[in-house]
Amino acid sequence: MTDVKQPNRTAVQGKQKMTPSEAFVETLVAQGVTDIFGIVGSAFMDSLDIFPAAGIRFIPVAHEQGAVHMADGYARVTGRHGVCIGQNGPGVTNFVTGVAAAYWAHSPVVMITPETGSMTLGLGGFQETEQLPIFSKITKYQGHVMNPKRMTEITARCFDRALLDMGPTQLNIPRDFFYGDIEVEIPQPIRIGRGSGDEAALDEAAKILGEAKFPVILAGGGVLFADGVKEAIALAELLHAPVANSYLHNDTFPASHPLWSGPLGYQGSKAAMKLIRQADVVLALGSRLGPFGTLPQHGLDYWPKNAKIIQIDVDAKMLGLVKPISVGICGDAKAAAVALLRRLQGKALACQQNKAERDAKIKAEKSTWEKELDKWTHETDPYSIEISKNSSYMHPRQMLRELERAMPKRAMVSTDIGNICSVSNSYLRFEEPRSMLAAMSFGNCGYAFPVACGAKVAAPDRPAIAYVGDGAWGISLNELLTCAREKIGVTVVLFNNGQWGAEKKNHVDFYSQRYQGVELENPSWAAVAKSFGCEGVVVDKLSDVGAALQQSVQNQTEGKTTVLELMVTKELGDPFRRDALSKPIRHLEKYKNFV
Repeated sequence: MTDVKQPNRTAVQGKQKMTPSEAFVETLVAQGVTDIFGIVGSAFMDSLDIFPAAGIRFIPVAHEQGAVHMADGYARVTGRHGVCIGQNGPGVTNFVTGVAAAYWAHSPVVMITPETGSMTLGLGGFQETEQLPIFSKITKYQGHVMNPKRMTEITARCFDRALLDMGPTQLNIPRDFFYGDIEVEIPQPIRIGRGSGDEAALDEAAKILGEAKFPVILAGGGVLFADGVKEAIALAELLHAPVANSYLHNDTFPASHPLWSGPLGYQGSKAAMKLIRQADVVLALGSRLGPFGTLPQHGLDYWPKNAKIIQIDVDAKMLGLVKPISVGICGDAKAAAVALLRRLQGKALACQQNKAERDAKIKAEKSTWEKELDKWTHETDPYSIEISKNSSYMHPRQMLRELERAMPKRAMVSTDIGNICSVSNSYLRFEEPRSMLAAMSFGNCGYAFPVACGAKVAAPDRPAIAYVGDGAWGISLNELLTCAREKIGVTVVLFNNGQWGAEKKNHVDFYSQRYQGVELENPSWAAVAKSFGCEGVVVDKLSDVGAALQQSVQNQTEGKTTVLELMVTKELGDPFRRDALSKPIRHLEKYKNFV
């Protein structure tokens, strides 16, 4: 066995003779790749063999879906590529859910998919399937190496396009193309800067903002991708405009700032909703205004009906797609904010004349919402009232408030899909960008834990915390093996209420509590964690939540993952899609009682 002590992190220069495997790995080096998530497979073993010499860490996972989620978390925290690789056929098909999640999160994940050998493709051989059609609708670009001599060209293009288009790309390589001799030059990365947008559109936007009496900024994910939080703050302070976070992007504006009002969308902030409802102008900065992020919530149909909407997005196809807009600007959120600042600074702005009145409204709405959260100790529907009478466990909202109070500085929090995880949207506040890693609009279960693992690999100095329900936990708990083996220390906050809560709420509201498939009989998840070589702690008292979270973060410094099994009541928050469900209607005699 060769001991590689000092890997060479510099790609070779000039045209040289090398094997396609060497060309592939050297292109990874040129693109700055240091970590790759996957499961070992014979299809790419010739390249895997030289990863250590190139300074690339291969992180073996328990399931390929986890590999993509880890790459996703890695990319979202660093702003660089997250990379995953798997065996051709079944290994590659296991990537699908993770890639779809990365697609809707706009994560620059590069998925490397070795394929059946070129001389047997189409013959129905072992582990064969057509790998490009599977991902055609959930990738930004698909590169297929059709000749070993094009290995570096196609590999580099997949990496370049992932950052250019901000989304996952697929690099498909017939497994026999890793072998042989070629003479190639390693391409340098191509990085394309993004501008501020059309000058006339920026002028019109500045004019509208200058005349606005109650402007509100909606800070979207584009602010993060552009590293534009500082510019968003400057623009908000100039306009003295309240700032709402777009759905599941609670880290686009610091929560300690006086102008922060919280997130919109499902289980978001009433303060943000009530403030944006008063807006005469909304500046959607780096937001596609997705439909799920602007739905009525808490009984509030808050999206302003008569406000002028200025939408800024790097993808022109998103402009005006969901909401009617007054001005659309195809541009980088940071650059566009700078351009608007230049146009507005030193001008007499209408919003400055009623600054004190608007400031009072911002403070009042935020104060009212915080008091409501403090008093929100039980749900008010009959089902939850009955549940709360017969349980000594923690109420989910009280528990989430305790987690919020104990949250360590610089924490990265990933949230799975589910009832309590969704309710946490009201309680997650951040001071720096790239801190909230949610499943976004694809909404798949089993997301949060592996994403937190990838985030921790990317930023080992920051606490990584995953919020997971006990249903979704069954999908991803196998990655405890990865954490124990690779000494990746994260905290799993596991909400144990013995049910698939989001779907059970639909049974309560629409199907007369005729439960199908929603009740869970769980083992001791803390004991399971210990059997995997991790830490496991059961928490059933509110007074113990903060200390348990803080100790788990301390465990992370030693490379230890901790599962905090939080025992909570079966009370349920509002459902995901009340707008998409209706009371059942039955016509056939045998179903007449099922209404």
